[in-house]
Amino acid sequence: MQNSISGGNLVLLAFAAFVFLCIFLGVRIVPQSQKFVVERFGRLLSVLGPGINFIVPFLDRVAHKISILERQLPTANQDAITTDNVLVKVETSVFYRITEPEKTVYRIRDVDAAIATTVAGIVRSEIGKMELDQVQSNRTELTQKIREQVRAMVDDWGIEVTRAEILDVNLDEATRAAMLQQLNAERARRAQVTEAEGNKRAVELNADAQLYAAEQGAKARRILAEAEAYATVTIAAAIGDNGIEAAQYQVALKQIEALTAVGQGTGKQTIIVPAAALEAFGDAFKMLRGRS
Repeated sequence: MQNSISGGNLVLLAFAAFVFLCIFLGVRIVPQSQKFVVERFGRLLSVLGPGINFIVPFLDRVAHKISILERQLPTANQDAITTDNVLVKVETSVFYRITEPEKTVYRIRDVDAAIATTVAGIVRSEIGKMELDQVQSNRTELTQKIREQVRAMVDDWGIEVTRAEILDVNLDEATRAAMLQQLNAERARRAQVTEAEGNKRAVELNADAQLYAAEQGAKARRILAEAEAYATVTIAAAIGDNGIEAAQYQVALKQIEALTAVGQGTGKQTIIVPAAALEAFGDAFKMLRGRS
């Protein structure tokens, strides 16, 4: 009796263990950052997403556990030659993530190496179409082209390239020295051009100043001539109205002005005035008193 009970307990225990094993093998909890690839008899069956999933025990198995987190390839350096035969060393960085694990695990063996090789080939191809100056000045456009081509190439692998960047473009020492010499020559040329433009501007300003002075002098002479013409017209009108007295009055004024100018000279002067001139001065003073 006890043996039969012991045998029944063993069967129950074995059945319970079998049920527990089936549950253990049939229930799969997938983390949020992963996807599980399930095979049945060696063939792809399904891809399990995050959460609780069920598979058939002993028939199905989780063949691959794939992380879907974004990954970064090691920074790579590759040589490239531009159309003007300059050797450059390009430093690149690539970020990607797996979106379709069933393609990644069955179509490519080494994902990182495959992406790195693809990026290197595309970088050499694109830089080979450009000159060095274009590579330096159009780096953003070049990066965009590389990113688009890499995305198209790796699409069959179930991979999404999130970023592909050109970090730096380095030159060999000989090319760097030649570029530095060219840069110094360009700076010297610009300095000479600036100096020449400054000299030209100074000459132009000096010419403008001389022209302005000449214009002002001509203007002053024109005003003086107009004043003298007006005075002549006025005197002529006075002579016409008053006859010889107006003429004698004007002559007397000029004689007095001349005598005053002679008397204002520096040093001691001895002035000899003819008697006729004295009589003329006397007549002039009389006329001035009469006018006043």
